[in-house]
Amino acid sequence: MQSGSKNPVDVARLKADIAAARIELLSAHCAADRIRLRYSPQDIVHFGERSDLKKAFASAGALCRFFSQLEAQFHQGEER
Repeated sequence: MQSGSKNPVDVARLKADIAAARIELLSAHCAADRIRLRYSPQDIVHFGERSDLKKAFASAGALCRFFSQLEAQFHQGEER
């Protein structure tokens, strides 16, 4: 099996990486929920370290863009 590039895909490794990423994303989601349930958005913005918040925004944005791209391709595959 090959991806869009000329390098063969190691399917077993890909599946393992996706499974590991899913667990790490679940952990991040839980951490965000703990903060969301404990503090108001106003308190987070007012008292949170600005550099930490900016890095969190950048990480969340990058994840959103990446998974939105994957989701679009996923749905295109379902239409075929």
